[in-house]
Amino acid sequence: MPQDDQAASPAPVDVGDTNDHRPWKKAVRVKTWLVIDSTGRVQQIDAGKHSIMRRTGLSARDLRILDPFLSYPSSITGRERAIVIKLEHIKGILTAHDVWLLNSRDPAVVPFVEELKRRFLNYHEANTAKNNQEEDEKGKEGIKKIKQKMLKEQQDRLQTLPFEFVALEACLEAACSCLDDETEALEKEAYPALDNLTSEISSFYLERVRQIKGRLVALTQRVQKVRNELEHLLEDDGDMAGMYLTSKLLQEEDDNSSSSLDTIGEDEDHELNNDRHILNLLLSSNSSRGAPARHSDVAELEMLLEAYFVQADGTLNKLSTLGEYVDDTEDYVNIMLDDKQNNLLQMGVLLTTAILVISMYVAIAGVFGMNITINLWHPPDNSQEDFLWTIGACSIGTIILYVGIVALYKYKGVIY
Repeated sequence: MPQDDQAASPAPVDVGDTNDHRPWKKAVRVKTWLVIDSTGRVQQIDAGKHSIMRRTGLSARDLRILDPFLSYPSSITGRERAIVIKLEHIKGILTAHDVWLLNSRDPAVVPFVEELKRRFLNYHEANTAKNNQEEDEKGKEGIKKIKQKMLKEQQDRLQTLPFEFVALEACLEAACSCLDDETEALEKEAYPALDNLTSEISSFYLERVRQIKGRLVALTQRVQKVRNELEHLLEDDGDMAGMYLTSKLLQEEDDNSSSSLDTIGEDEDHELNNDRHILNLLLSSNSSRGAPARHSDVAELEMLLEAYFVQADGTLNKLSTLGEYVDDTEDYVNIMLDDKQNNLLQMGVLLTTAILVISMYVAIAGVFGMNITINLWHPPDNSQEDFLWTIGACSIGTIILYVGIVALYKYKGVIY
C-alpha cells in the first residue's frame, strides 16, 4: 500500500478550526456563509461556530439568534466587533469590513445580495477617490502638516457614513420594503374581498376573509417586532454607540500608531502631546459601548434608525387601518346575520301560529266527520246550505283568530 494512502486523514471541519479533524461533526457545525467585503467582492466560506466567533468576536449566544431552528424575534444587536442582525429574511453579521449572510440561498435574499454589491462598490469607489486625493496632498507636506492632516483626516472619517451603517441601511431598507410590499399586496386583496362580503354573505367570501385576517394578524406581528426593535435602539444611546464598529477600529489604530510618533524628536514631544490630546478629544465624542466615555454622539445612527422607524410605523398604521376595516366588516356581517336570524324566528312564530289555528279548524272538521247522526248533515229537505254556512263560518273564524293572534304578537313586540 502506498505511504500516502496510509497517512491520509479526513478534511478539516471548517476554515479556522484546524484543531478539530473529525468529519462526523461537519454536518452539525459547518455552515456556508456568503461573505461580501467592502469592495463588493463576494465569496462563499464554510465556517463553523468557533471560527465565526474568533473572526467576529461574537459569543455562542449571539450566534443562536441566527439559528433557523430557534424562533428568535427580529433583532439588531451591537457587539464589540460586529452587529448581529435578524430582520425578516435577512440573517447575518455585519463587521467593519464585510457582511456575512447565512441564508444566501433563499430566493428572497438574492436581490438583497445584488443591492449590497452595488452599494459596497459605490462606497469603495468613493473612498478610493477620497484617499487618493489625500495621499497626493500628504506627499507635498512636511511632518508638521502631516500631523495636522491626520487630525483632519480622523475628523472627516468619523463624519463619513461608516461601512457598517451602509450595510445596516441596506438591511433595514430591504426588510421594511419587503413588509411594505406585502402590506400593499394584502390591501389590494383584502378590500375587494371585504366589499364583496358586505354585498353578498356566503361561505366562499367568509372563508376568503378568514384567510385574509389570518395573514393580516401574522403580518402585523412581524411589522410590530421590527418597529419595537427600532424603537428600543432609539431609546438606548448605549446600544447605538456600541454599533460604531469603524470608530472602534480607528481608535485601536490610533492607539497603535501613537508610539511611532514618539520617534520624530524630543523637540516636538510637547507639540505631539497636544495633537494627541486634541485627537483624543475628537474621538471621545464618537466612542463605542465598550468605552462609554467616547462616542456619546449617536445622531448619525439615530437619524438612520428614525427614518426606517417612521417607515415601519407607517406600515403598521396601514395594517391597523385594514384591521379596523375587517372588524367593521365583521360587525356588519354579524348584524346582517342577526337580522336574518330574527326574520327566520319571526317566520317560525307565524308558521307555528298558522299551524295552531289550522289544527283547530281540522279538529272541528274531525268532530263533524264522526259517524254520528247530526241533523245539520241530514236536513229534511236535503239542502247543502247549512253545510256551506258551517264551512264558511269556520274558515272566517279561523282567519280572524289568526289575524288577531298576529296583531297580539306585534302589540307585545314579539314580531315587528
